[in-house]
Amino acid sequence: MSRDALKSTPLTLAHRALGGRMVAFAGYEMPLQYPRGILKEHLWTREHAGAFDVSHMGPAFLDLVVRKGDPSEDHHAIATLVERVVCGDIAGLKPGRLRYTLLLNDHGGILDDLMVGRPARVEDQGRLFIVVNAGTKQADFALLSAAAGERATLSRLDDRALIALQGPAAADVLVGLFPELGALRFMDFTDVPFEGDSLLVARSGYTGEDGFELLVPAASAVRFWERLMADPRVAPIGLGARDSLRLEAGLPLYGHDLDETVSPVEANLAFAVSKRRRRAGDVPGGARIEREFGASPSRLRVGLRILEGAPAREGAQITDGRGSVVGVVTSGGFAPSLGAPVAMGFVAPSWAAAGTTLEVVVRGKSQRAEVVALPFVPHRYHR
Repeated sequence: MSRDALKSTPLTLAHRALGGRMVAFAGYEMPLQYPRGILKEHLWTREHAGAFDVSHMGPAFLDLVVRKGDPSEDHHAIATLVERVVCGDIAGLKPGRLRYTLLLNDHGGILDDLMVGRPARVEDQGRLFIVVNAGTKQADFALLSAAAGERATLSRLDDRALIALQGPAAADVLVGLFPELGALRFMDFTDVPFEGDSLLVARSGYTGEDGFELLVPAASAVRFWERLMADPRVAPIGLGARDSLRLEAGLPLYGHDLDETVSPVEANLAFAVSKRRRRAGDVPGGARIEREFGASPSRLRVGLRILEGAPAREGAQITDGRGSVVGVVTSGGFAPSLGAPVAMGFVAPSWAAAGTTLEVVVRGKSQRAEVVALPFVPHRYHR
């Protein structure tokens, strides 16, 4: 795609002013890194607070067309529509809470991973807040709209900025601006006023750190970003460090570690499959998923510590040390927090136990690796 055809975010000019190295990503012009470089950006986020522009993601509201005025009944009605295509318990969401879930096809394959939130206010019941991945948002929104039919309407929020603030200082930074946010726990969300606008704020993120994601109207986006940049604890962080942070946190990336052939059980995301809905037998692709719960699937997502040599990248073969291929790497790179290369990939269940010694093939050369428990770096969510 030519640079002229790329979409911009409300913060594109702000990234350029900060020296951001802009690249094409999911149809957008996005900052890969800033002058300090990916390694320093990564470590700054682990030690302080990193600000990310993730406006290329797909935020939206899904609203009932007709509400009956009973908050519980209206929430149940909208949740039932979404549950047609996801595996999570959306009906059981408490007000002001988010849930990580998976969009599934009829064969139990993952079409995307996404966040679904139930607003806190009584007057907002019958509405869901949804955030899908950038590369799949067109298909995701079409599928969600089809599931809703004429009973609900999907309103895309592509014109807004989505900003993630992640790291151990993130809470102190934001509570200094909005004291009420100190009460939020991991996966809570609310809204706060900012200079005449309203910001939607979730205590969530995809780095393994405590942090927040803020949906900001375009008219306020640059002013809010500059407010963050004025705090010495905050630095701008690009897509490069975002990827290494999520890899260290053992978090899968759609289109790499997840795709439409991978099931929740294979992906080691079985926690995202609702027990209530399994009992009811209404999970999309439920027959396959139940088989895999009952017996080992053909493959499992695992973490690998590369014990020697260069990082193993996506597509590298995983072998048993005697030349037999037992799996494939789906994400890999250098982990700055560990000072060593790590990877995630799929292997046969007989090779998936922590402590198992394997090899990865990098540029034709076999290198020793060990299966380790995920995440590579402990999560520090504020629960």
